[in-house]
Amino acid sequence: MPKPSVAELRPVVHPPGVKDRRSGEHWGGRLYMREISLRITRQLANTKVTPNQLTYLMTLFGVLAAPALLVPGIWGAVLGVVAVQMYLLLDCVDGELARWKKQYSLAGVYLDRVGAYLCDAAVLVGFGLRAADLWGEGRIDWLWAFLGTLAALGAILIKAETDLVGVARHQNGMPPVKEAASEPRSSGMALARRAAGALKFHRLILGIEASLLILVLAFVDQARGDLFASRVGVAVLAGIALLQTVLHLVSILASSRLK
Repeated sequence: MPKPSVAELRPVVHPPGVKDRRSGEHWGGRLYMREISLRITRQLANTKVTPNQLTYLMTLFGVLAAPALLVPGIWGAVLGVVAVQMYLLLDCVDGELARWKKQYSLAGVYLDRVGAYLCDAAVLVGFGLRAADLWGEGRIDWLWAFLGTLAALGAILIKAETDLVGVARHQNGMPPVKEAASEPRSSGMALARRAAGALKFHRLILGIEASLLILVLAFVDQARGDLFASRVGVAVLAGIALLQTVLHLVSILASSRLK
């Protein structure tokens, strides 16, 4: 059986709304990865590869970001970015292949969420261990490993806060939350939410953005000959994670998502 053309694939695997999902599509997917993934999906369309197999592989690459970041110097940061970009690529391909083959499953949705949790956590834990200077000649400073783990915990809690809205509604026999319900009921909270959305600072604790930040900081460290920039970065991300965990919880409680 001949491979489907890109023109045949696109309307099926990229139906209207896929790239425009407010909370579902990463900017990297919209900007470049969906065009790359489309070509990979074409190669896999007539194979026995299943979407869930790709999701497992996606999760593996996300987790591998942590040991990659332990490689000293710029190369560790580069390997971390590569691992996370492979995660993003496979995150696109597994859904596209599922739509093309019509192989949908709740297990696939569940595994996809688990992969997202693990990737974000792995990058932040790996960053903290990197800043602790495990392979250095001096004393290992575990404070930075602790702060990286704290940032990872915050990133996981934020995702859990969002997912638990669906759990709470389902257990009470309510339909899935609509996008309009995400808006805070008070004008003050709505203004704060719009300001946070404009600044995008909260995205720095996501695996993809964090890996790119780590790479930039690695170049600064290389120029300075120490880990000062990375350590500042770990502290900042831990602060953002803790602040965002609280703000996100307040935002949910102030919205109509639990009404």
